[in-house]
Amino acid sequence: METAARHMIEILGPRTIILTPPSCSAILTGFGRETGWTVPSFMSNLEAVAAYGSGVREALDILGKGDVNVVGYAGDGGTLDIGLQALSGAIERGHRLIYICYDNEAYMNTGIQRSSATPAGAWTTTTPGGKRGDRKDIDGMLVAQGIPYLATASASYIDDFRNKVATAMKVDGPSFIHLHSACPTGWRFNPAETYRVGKLAVDCGLWVLYEVVNGKYRVTRKLKSLEPASNYFTAQGRFKHLSRQEIDSLAAQAQEGYYAIVAKEND
Repeated sequence: METAARHMIEILGPRTIILTPPSCSAILTGFGRETGWTVPSFMSNLEAVAAYGSGVREALDILGKGDVNVVGYAGDGGTLDIGLQALSGAIERGHRLIYICYDNEAYMNTGIQRSSATPAGAWTTTTPGGKRGDRKDIDGMLVAQGIPYLATASASYIDDFRNKVATAMKVDGPSFIHLHSACPTGWRFNPAETYRVGKLAVDCGLWVLYEVVNGKYRVTRKLKSLEPASNYFTAQGRFKHLSRQEIDSLAAQAQEGYYAIVAKEND
């Protein structure tokens, strides 16, 4: 999350305003003058990052500062769950807002509770036997709403992420970047393995890197072959309660998603 934030700011430049909700990213926003950002930033209500962004965008445009980037930086809980209404509203209004969801697949800031981004079978403190049901397809929902630019990204493939931030800056309207961000604490693995675990998600076909421009899909990292998805699941303690048969079943279902996205590119 922090590494991605550093690269994000480097691309966006100084004429940027960052909005964060109470979340893991709140440590970057801080309080008052004690902030980790190098640009103006403030903390919104948990459910209202995109709504705050709409207000800031309108004010900047009135002041003739339309070149300033307005960026929401929120987790999966504040995006897919609590903040979904505000996000959908900002997209419907067409505000030029860059919304980046760093997705660590649970409410990590408050105790590793499940969110609608938590994958099937994963342990959390509120799903001790493993989460039932698949994660919410937020990307498909926003594409269906007609967002001009949507992209997925991974903190383990930082150049791809940087390119997508640069693209989002040029969009005359709302854009959404869905950033997969491995969490050692919540996913139960050694922090030294963070890069590797995030990379496995992509290389196993479980997190597909692509972008959608005005409804047209383009896969930005195509795989000649998929690594065994079991490598990803067994690298994390949050899946250790699953049997080999359950892991194989989840892996097969998840990897179908890779081929589904590739098929959309070819439509």
